[in-house]
Amino acid sequence: MSVHVQNSRMTTAKLRQMKAEGEKIAMLTSYDFTLANLVDEAGVDVILVGDSASNVVCGNQYTLPITVEEMIFLTKGVVRAAKHALVVCDMPFGSYQVSEEEAVRNAIKILKESGCDAVKLEGGEEILPAIRHMVQAGVPVMGHLGLTPQSVNQFGGYGLRAKEEAEAAKLLHDAKLLDEAGCFSIVLEKIPAALAKKVTESVSCPVIGIGAGNACDGQVLVLHDMLGLTEGFKPKFLRHFANLANEVKGAVGTYVAAVKDSSFPNAEESY
Repeated sequence: MSVHVQNSRMTTAKLRQMKAEGEKIAMLTSYDFTLANLVDEAGVDVILVGDSASNVVCGNQYTLPITVEEMIFLTKGVVRAAKHALVVCDMPFGSYQVSEEEAVRNAIKILKESGCDAVKLEGGEEILPAIRHMVQAGVPVMGHLGLTPQSVNQFGGYGLRAKEEAEAAKLLHDAKLLDEAGCFSIVLEKIPAALAKKVTESVSCPVIGIGAGNACDGQVLVLHDMLGLTEGFKPKFLRHFANLANEVKGAVGTYVAAVKDSSFPNAEESY
């Protein structure tokens, strides 16, 4: 099946139009120029420079250690690669929780220095003032509810969120508040599919799911996960669209053997 890739850049307005017309939104993470270029050419609508870079790029156990400066550095390369996709940068832990003023200052810094199109931050009603100020300052904001990895220590793990009625009601309430505050999109992570469907139908902005069922307006996965590069990580919601870990190890192993037995480089590969 061929994918028609638009030549024009994706915008937040186009994403809203896609929701209105029932066209699903495809979103993936990327953290460097080379892979972002391939992802963009393949037709992805939104590229998220996720704070998951803390895990897959930096090797940390959690997303918490990554900094604003590190996120800006990674996002610059992705922005240079993206000709079509909307580029969203995660605001890392600690960059928007201290005060509204600091949150807006960091959001503007990220946009100005990285060149990205929007920022994403986790939380609902408790960070609503910061979101309102960002939107008023002209910063496009993507929200994130459900399993919010920056709160892993508070949650005590990465389990399914909003299973109980009270938390589900709060999540729906938070989603409506984020929508009303001007978020152009909301990510729902690891919540029951029925709740995600209800949220999607209750807000005007596009809803992107990860482990939130098929009724959302679009889906997002971590690129390294869906390519099968992160071995030993296979939650229920993750589908491997390739198995590149074996491909990479096989290629590297072949290279090592060719160097060891002096078959590389050969005469044709020498000057």
